[in-house]
Amino acid sequence: MKQRFFAPSQYHLHLMATTEREFAWTGQDFPGWQKGLRARLRELIGGLPDRKVPLNVEEIEREETDEYVRLKIVFSAEECADVPAHLVVPKGVERPMPAMICLQGHTPGMHVSIGQAQDDRERDLIAGDRDFAVQAMRHGFVALAVEQRCFGERAEKLQEKRWEHPCLDAVFHSLMLGRTVLGERIWDVMCAIDLLQEQPEVDPDRIACMGNSGGGTVTFYAACLDPRIKLAVPSCSFCAYADSSMKIVHCGDCYIPGILRVAEMGEVAGLIAPRKLLVVAGEEDDISPVGGVRAAFETARGIFAAAGCEDAIRLIVGPEGHRFYAELAWPQIMEMVH
Repeated sequence: MKQRFFAPSQYHLHLMATTEREFAWTGQDFPGWQKGLRARLRELIGGLPDRKVPLNVEEIEREETDEYVRLKIVFSAEECADVPAHLVVPKGVERPMPAMICLQGHTPGMHVSIGQAQDDRERDLIAGDRDFAVQAMRHGFVALAVEQRCFGERAEKLQEKRWEHPCLDAVFHSLMLGRTVLGERIWDVMCAIDLLQEQPEVDPDRIACMGNSGGGTVTFYAACLDPRIKLAVPSCSFCAYADSSMKIVHCGDCYIPGILRVAEMGEVAGLIAPRKLLVVAGEEDDISPVGGVRAAFETARGIFAAAGCEDAIRLIVGPEGHRFYAELAWPQIMEMVH
């Protein structure tokens, strides 16, 4: 009897394996390849706004300790899209300081980044080294913890009926409009960089971005598109599409329409060169399997080498699962940001 195929995944995996990628890396002219791929990535995420709106920064609250000053602020990214954030400035550090944009993934919100736990689950998240803004501040960075669309204070509350998963309403709506939630989150990061560049404490040439899981995904693609990010630290999110997005359950906010006709993730990483990329992974991560991480990293390292900056890309693999590894990562971050 002839073999028959009924599962949709069988067809999609076949298509993935047989489709020629437009910007597959074959050692071609690097500057031209990078310019073309960056333009295609920008197109695939639904484009970015043609103009910026005023940031309209508003201070909501202020906390001052012997260690830092923390401002809770709100700024505008687009019309009808405002961004709450915590700006944490350490005391006793020589200015200007490096800055770190801190992005939570699918957590209850940005308050996890500043170490504020409201229940046992959030305490577990912080125990997994997700208090990024606290870590950054203690290493001498100005930290900006951004509330990402669909999480925390930006969760969907307007619709009476909505998906249980916090991102899916926005994912489907953005697709109907020819956009992506990923692209919208990248734009928020770009506006956050505008805000940081206005702070007298910040060295505009040392702006970095970090995040775990969904926050790592935004970190990675924002760095691919915005050259002002000098160091990207995506955690538990960098992995070959073939080993992760195409085989494992992910939220729709991590997908880019048409990306596999253009490039694999290791090739997309070439958009960050010659700037710096520190990939953090977990040996037991079941969402971004370490085999796919290593495969994508080897591709990316080859591209960085061709661009003359092989030392600008590094990989850290922690011993556990889907979490950040602060003890391993921060010594590398401190080396790479200077």
